[in-house]
Amino acid sequence: MGAARLPRRAALAAPALLLAPPLAAQAWRPGQQMRIVVPAAAGGTTDIMGRLCAQHLQARWGTPVVVENRTGAGGTIGTLEVVRSRPDGTTLLSGNIGPQAIAYSLFRNLPYGADQLVPIAGQIRGPNVLVVLADTPVRSMTEFAAWLRAEPGRISFASTGVGQSTHLTPVWMLQLLNAQAIHVPFRGSAPAQIELLAGNVGFLIDNLTGVIEHIRSGRLRALCVTSAERNSELPEVPAARETLPELARFEVNTWFGLFGPAGLPAEIVQTVNAEVNALLDQPETRQRFAQLGGVPLRLSPEAFADWVRAETEKWGAVIRREGLQLDAG
Repeated sequence: MGAARLPRRAALAAPALLLAPPLAAQAWRPGQQMRIVVPAAAGGTTDIMGRLCAQHLQARWGTPVVVENRTGAGGTIGTLEVVRSRPDGTTLLSGNIGPQAIAYSLFRNLPYGADQLVPIAGQIRGPNVLVVLADTPVRSMTEFAAWLRAEPGRISFASTGVGQSTHLTPVWMLQLLNAQAIHVPFRGSAPAQIELLAGNVGFLIDNLTGVIEHIRSGRLRALCVTSAERNSELPEVPAARETLPELARFEVNTWFGLFGPAGLPAEIVQTVNAEVNALLDQPETRQRFAQLGGVPLRLSPEAFADWVRAETEKWGAVIRREGLQLDAG
């Protein structure tokens, strides 16, 4: 990603990915330019997934599909723009666990509700990963916990925005470790990584898909992944729950998916879902996702809606248990 962007090999834009296998004839077509709103900065996983879907749909339909980044407020600004759009299939949202699950419990005055979005299709899921700069004298979770406790409230951590998984995951970890750190939010993964690589923040828990290239290059050191098991792309990096007794029940997976405004006709939902799933079925897509440390989140619209609902309930319980509440905006 360099300091600000993913490397070419991780850009998920290879021409081979644009050629989907033929689908059964679908009645609906956009008939005009579409846009996919990305509620995060360019360069992160939400942006990658939005651009991948846009390129695929444009190639399939011969209709321009543009990506618009609308950052800020933990992804809620971009989400609100889609909520307010016409439900005609010309405006979709490349969403994620933050504004589409966590936000409903975290923000006391959220300007939209879960019933104002329609889950269309999953994109990718995978763990988060705790990383520090390679020259940080911390090489294990035991040393990490000792580092935090030796300097309570002085070490900072970056996130991709208030209310995102990259914010709530370390909050939960810090609570379990009985440690404190300073939260420094940024508008997306790329700017958060820039600050970590520059040594301006102490650590970051980000999507593995977003930082794996920096880990492989040796610029960042991975201390643990947040999933229940180790990840096949980084088999030497332990799962957090196997490192310390305090983290025995700690498990987080992040995910991304495509949404539309409420009232979107079922015909549009089914058509877009079929197209996205055709993309996810391609061997090239699965191989690229594996290299990024994730797997396709291939679900029907109904199953994806169930997934989102379960995640919303899970994070609601965590947030209530920790007593967290913020103002949106």
